[in-house]
Amino acid sequence: MTVPATFGLPFRIKAAMYFRLLALQGSWNYETLLGTGIGFVMEPALRLLPGGVKGERYRAALARESRYFNAHPYLAGVAVGALTRAELDGVDPTRIERFRTALAGPLGSVGDRLVWASWLPFCSLVAIGVYGAGGSALAVVGTFLLLYNAGHFLLRAWGLRIGLSRGLNVAAALGNPVLRQGPVYIGRAAALMAGVALPLALQRIAGPGRMLVGGVIGAALIGILLLARLRERAEGWRIALGVLAVFVLYSVLT
Repeated sequence: MTVPATFGLPFRIKAAMYFRLLALQGSWNYETLLGTGIGFVMEPALRLLPGGVKGERYRAALARESRYFNAHPYLAGVAVGALTRAELDGVDPTRIERFRTALAGPLGSVGDRLVWASWLPFCSLVAIGVYGAGGSALAVVGTFLLLYNAGHFLLRAWGLRIGLSRGLNVAAALGNPVLRQGPVYIGRAAALMAGVALPLALQRIAGPGRMLVGGVIGAALIGILLLARLRERAEGWRIALGVLAVFVLYSVLT
């Protein structure tokens, strides 16, 4: 029996897979990490295998795809799409296992650099800029959530689409300029935003007509001491979120 081409999956199945991607980490555990979630996301498409949900191929595929797997959750859609394509195309299970193993590392490292080290700090700094421009706590939080979530919603959709269309040849998609050069350009934009947002935020805290020199020097000294203490444990996204939390808290209290 011939399985339909995966890029021709019904829209309802693709939509179900996408929305399940948003719950990918809901079953995270120390034994399989994202593996159970991967199987959960793929399950609607696996029903198309010969024999349906009662067939041997469905049960074998679901069990295989629910095993240990680790990657960045926002790029896991690439793996989901590619593995779904492989299962529906009847690729040899041994080859699928090797592909799963090889795909996990690149998806994890690329996602960490693009999202945690670049996009998340940038969104945090934009929100701090909103605070510095006079925005309320609701405006600050709303700006961060809208901007950050727009990025990862689009990234998940792109990953699923590219995985379904390319199957086991999806590795080339990881060379996409957005994934390769994105962290560099977003990092530069974040540095520019920090130069604009932080002085505005400090000015708002100090109030009109007050001297900021002492506060800026004090904050800089504390920051230097913390960075020297933390060293390699200091990650951009943690620092940016910490600063954002301080400004939001101050905005709420005042």
